[in-house]
Amino acid sequence: MAATSQSLLSPAPSSLPCARLALSAHRAVALRRRPAFPAVAAASTSMASSESEEKKESKLWGGRFEEGVTDAVERFTESISYDWQLYKYDIMGSKAHASMLAAQGLITTGDRDIILEGLDQIEKQIQDGKFEWRKDREDVHMNIEAALIERVGEPAKKLHTARSRNDQIVTDLRLWCRDAIDKILIRIKQFQVSLVLLASKYVDLIVPGYTHLQRAQPVLLPHLLLSYVEQLERDAGRLIDCRERVNFCPLGACALAGTGLPIDRFKTAKDLNFTAPMKNSIDAVSDRDFVLEFLAANSIAAVHLSRIGEEWVLWASEEFGFLTPSDSVSTGSSIMPQKKNPDPMELVRGKSARVIGDLMTVLVLCKGLPQAYNRDLQEDKEPLFDSVKAILGMLEVCSEFAQNISFNSKRIQSSLPAGYLDATTLADYLVKKGVPFRTSHEIVGRCVALCVSKNCQLTELEMNDLKAVHPVFERDVYAYLGVENAVNKFISYGSTGSEQVKKQLEDWRVQLGINP
Repeated sequence: MAATSQSLLSPAPSSLPCARLALSAHRAVALRRRPAFPAVAAASTSMASSESEEKKESKLWGGRFEEGVTDAVERFTESISYDWQLYKYDIMGSKAHASMLAAQGLITTGDRDIILEGLDQIEKQIQDGKFEWRKDREDVHMNIEAALIERVGEPAKKLHTARSRNDQIVTDLRLWCRDAIDKILIRIKQFQVSLVLLASKYVDLIVPGYTHLQRAQPVLLPHLLLSYVEQLERDAGRLIDCRERVNFCPLGACALAGTGLPIDRFKTAKDLNFTAPMKNSIDAVSDRDFVLEFLAANSIAAVHLSRIGEEWVLWASEEFGFLTPSDSVSTGSSIMPQKKNPDPMELVRGKSARVIGDLMTVLVLCKGLPQAYNRDLQEDKEPLFDSVKAILGMLEVCSEFAQNISFNSKRIQSSLPAGYLDATTLADYLVKKGVPFRTSHEIVGRCVALCVSKNCQLTELEMNDLKAVHPVFERDVYAYLGVENAVNKFISYGSTGSEQVKKQLEDWRVQLGINP
C-alpha cells in the first residue's frame, strides 16, 4: 500500500487503536488518486498524477522491464513539474529532427508531415491550456512523444529514430538559454537607458564620492550613475560571449556515441539556427559548462545590481537623505505609520543571494560526474530557471526604481563641505608647483590636521595659515579649493571632470540610441 503523508513524516504511535490505523477502501482509493502537486498555473495546463490511472501506462522505455516503478520512485524521479517550461523548444527540436530524418530517407515525407501537423496541434493545445501533463510520463519529452503517438499513431513512433533523451534535453536547454539570454540583454539595456536618462536630469550635481564608505573626493552624480552603466555593459558582454558558446547543436549525439544511421547533423543545426553541430558526441550530452557560464554571468550581474541596491538604500535613509523614491516604488510598515521603505532595492540586494546560490548548486552538482550523461543533470534546470527569473525581475524593478526617484540637491549640497573632499586636488596643486607627490601628500595632511584643530574647511584657511604649513602656497591655491573647483580640475580621460562626464553621457546616449 502506498504510504500516506502521515506515515512519511513519522511512524504512527503504537498506542493508536487499529481502527485509526486502517483506511477504508474508499479513502485509500481517494488518496491514491490525489495529485501530488497542484496544476501548473503559469502554463494554464492540467497536471495529472500517475495515481490518476487505475492501471499505469507502460513506459516508452519499458520493454526490458517486467514491473513498473513504485509510486515513490515515480514521484522522486519525475521532472515534468518544472521541465514543462521547455515544451516550445522540445517541439522545435522534434520538428527539425523529423525534417532531417525525412531528408535522409529514414522516414517518409508523408510520415514527416503527419508528425509535424501533430506537433503543431500539441503545441496549440499546450498554449491554450488544454494539454494534460502526466507525471507517469516523467518529463517534457515523454509527455509530448506519448501524446503524439496517441494523436497520430505509428508515424510518431519513428520520431525518436537516431535520438536519445540525452541529446534531446541538452538541445532543449541550449535553445532555452539562447532565448533567455536575449531577454536578459533587453532588460539590461532598458536599465542602462533609465540610468542615462536619470543622469541627464542632474548634469551638474556634485555628490560626495566614497572609498571605504568614507568621504573621498567630489564627483558628478552623472559620473557615478554612468559607472553602473559601464558595469551593466560588461554584464551584457559576458552574456553575449556565453551565447556564442551556447549556440552549438548537440542533437544527433544520441545517448553518447552517436548513431550508425545516416543522419545529417549539419542540417539539424542549421534548421535550429545553431552555429554548427557539436564535434564530440560524448561532450555534447555530458557537459553543462554552458549552464555554469550562464549562471556565473547572471551572478556577476546580480552582484552589480545588489551593489546599486545597497547604495540607493543607504542614500534613501535619513542619515544620508540624498535620494527620495516616489510612493509608487516604496512600501510602508505594518506598525510604524511614518515609514517609507525602498523595499524593491532591498529585495534586489536580497535576491542576489539566490542567484549566486543557483550557480553554487550547479557547480557542486557537476563536480563529481563521470562522462557521459548522468541523471544528476536533471537537477540543473530548477536553479537555471530560478536564476533567470530572478535576474529578469531584478533588472525590471531596478529600471522602475530609477525612473521613479529624485535626488535631493539641497541636502547633497549642504553635505559637501564635510570630509575635506578637495584635499587630493590640493595635493595636485602642489605637484604642479614642483613638489614631489609624497611630500605634497604629507603637506596636505598637515593642512587637514590644521583644519581639524580650527574646526574649519580647507577653503577657510587664511594664506598665512597655509604659508605656515609650507611656503610654496600662493594666492592661486584658492582656485583649487572647494568642491566645484576640485571637480573642474579633473581632466584625465574617464574622470569626473565636467567636460569628460558630458562626453561620457553623450557617448552612451548614442550607443543606446537615446534621442536628444
